[in-house]
Amino acid sequence: MNDDDDDDATMRCPYCQSEIYEDAVQCPRCRQYISAEDVPAAAKPWWIIAGVLAALFAVYCWVVR
Repeated sequence: MNDDDDDDATMRCPYCQSEIYEDAVQCPRCRQYISAEDVPAAAKPWWIIAGVLAALFAVYCWVVR
């Protein structure tokens, strides 16, 4: 028996229907992630972090006063 067929198992991309390997994390054609678990975490925008720091600084100045 030849087990090479198991290595080349393919399926259809749920988004663009192109043939992809079963163990693919991302479709090479449409660049969509196959599973929601594989999507990288989005970075927080810099303005949210700056706003939180400004609010903390304002509270600090109010308490120290």
